[in-house]
Order: sequence, then C-alpha cells, then structure tokens
Amino acid sequence: MKAIQMTETGGPDVLKYVELPTPRPGAGEVLVKAHAIGVCMPETMVRKGTYNWMPPLPVIPGIEMSGTVVEAGSGVRALRVGQPVFVSAREFKVRAGCYAEYLTAAENQVFALPEGIDLDLAAGLSNYQVAWHLLNTALKGFQYESVLVLAAAGGVGTALVQLAKSYAKHVVGVVSSDARAAFAREQGADAIVDRKCGNIVDQVKELTAGRGVDLVLDMAGGAGTLALFDCLDRFGQLILYGRLQGPPAGNMHGAIEKAPVRSLGFRHFTIHTLDDWPELRARATHELIHMLYEGTIKPPIYERVPLAEAPRAHRLFESGQVMGKIIMKP
Repeated sequence: MKAIQMTETGGPDVLKYVELPTPRPGAGEVLVKAHAIGVCMPETMVRKGTYNWMPPLPVIPGIEMSGTVVEAGSGVRALRVGQPVFVSAREFKVRAGCYAEYLTAAENQVFALPEGIDLDLAAGLSNYQVAWHLLNTALKGFQYESVLVLAAAGGVGTALVQLAKSYAKHVVGVVSSDARAAFAREQGADAIVDRKCGNIVDQVKELTAGRGVDLVLDMAGGAGTLALFDCLDRFGQLILYGRLQGPPAGNMHGAIEKAPVRSLGFRHFTIHTLDDWPELRARATHELIHMLYEGTIKPPIYERVPLAEAPRAHRLFESGQVMGKIIMKP
C-alpha cells in the first residue's frame, strides 16, 4: 500500500510517500480502505516533534479517516465487508496511522456510518469531536445563550459555529478578513468581529449593547487571552482549548476580578482529559455522525489534496489561508 511515513521530525518534507506492506486484520479486527483522510493540527505537531503524546518513529501519522471495511478478521460481529466507517485514532493507544491507503483496527475502535453518507465530509469529523466536547462536556451544565468563537473560519472554529447554532445559541465569530467574515456567516455566525478592524472587546461590547457574551472560546492563548475576559457578561466563562501562542500571559486573577466585578470563570480544556473515557467519546461521535447524516452539520472542504502531496497539504494548512477543512485523497 501507499502511505505517508515519518522517520524524523521537522518541516513538511519529512512526510515521505512510501510503499509499505498492506496490513492484515487479526482476530476481532477489520481492514479499512481509506476514502478520505483529514488534516488536523495534532498531525502538524507530531510532524514537528512538539506533540505531548508523540508516537514512536518511524510512524504513519494521521488521526482521522473515512473508508470502507474490505476484510474482517475472525470473531468480527458488528461490522461487515462493504460497511462505510469513520476511523478516529483517538480510539487507538498510539494516536496515528491514518495517512495510508489501508489501516487495521479493532472493530470496537471503528465507527459504522450509515449507507449513503458523504465519506469526504465524514473524514472531517475530528474537529467536531473537539467542538462537541467544548459545548457539552467541558461546560458541566453551564448555561449560556451567546458565545464568542475565535478563529471562527478555521477547522474547529467552523465546527463550533455550526454546533452552537444547532443548539440555538447566538454566535459571534472572530475573523481576520472580509472573506473569512463571509465564510463564518455562511456557517451560521450571527455577528462578526474583525480583529484587523479594531479592538475585539470594543466590537463585542458594541454588538451586545455593552453587556458582553456568556461564553468565550479561545484556541490561541498567549498575550491576548486575558483581555478576552472583558468580552464576558456577568457570570460568563472563558474556555482556552489551545496554546498556539503559548500559555496566557499576565495577571489572570486581576483580569477576572477587574471592576466591575462580574464573577467570571476560566477553564483550560484538552480532549486528552477524555483519553480514559471511551464511552463518552463514542456518545459524542455517534451523535455527530447522526447530525452529519441529517445535514445538521456539514464540514466545509477547502481543498482535496492527493495523499502523495501530504507535504503540500501541511504547508497549506499552516499558511493561515484555509477556511474549513483540508482532506487528502489516497
């Protein structure tokens, strides 16, 4: 089979298109032939060697794939040959393996898809897994009616906008251009803040008659995080779910208690909190599959890139111009 393999970490060119033996399914396993493969942030971190859950090298990277079962090992009962499936390496001990034409997995680590579902779109469900847990699991019953989504035109940002709208929330998307603003509105954003056109806090206050929003979802961190507390209404909550610009910088306690005191909350979320909770991961994924099939969510595909061009896919992903999802086709 053809696959992308890494023997060292570094820039996109460490992703080598190679020929490897096609794996065979063992007892209780299925062989999945890839239809489409998603490109995600964790894979760029694995490539660079900065991921806290690095797989051992050499490795076939990749955490999500849609495809079809083409062979079943002994004892397989739940899946059949010809079954369309979604594969998430979040179910694997080693979070990798999807940048390949074929993959083996235990049948209880593979999610059956309904007949007729769009397999290209199904390959983009990984971002929606993160978004689902941000808007459900991480909130622990927190009640909100309005949400500010930073990077609203990105992969997880798009998923957050679509899911929040499906929950009938008022969504304000933060973007960086007119084109990204139009895209975020197409995904369901009710209002837009363009960070290139002025202070985010001032724009949010103007949009909300001075009140602010109930929930802020930030994936960047760094020096800009603490100012986002000023976007919150009383009893509001800020969730940081990434640190692309590093940990929050400055006096967080002071930012939370800044007058007028609003009794604000902060949470740092990582999906790795759920690494030992497969039942909840499965519940979220099954719900998302149903929402995709019903048309409630629809991952917007920015470009389809041949698997052989994985280095180009990573360069494109890191260019800052992508709106929605990149998928690779084997």
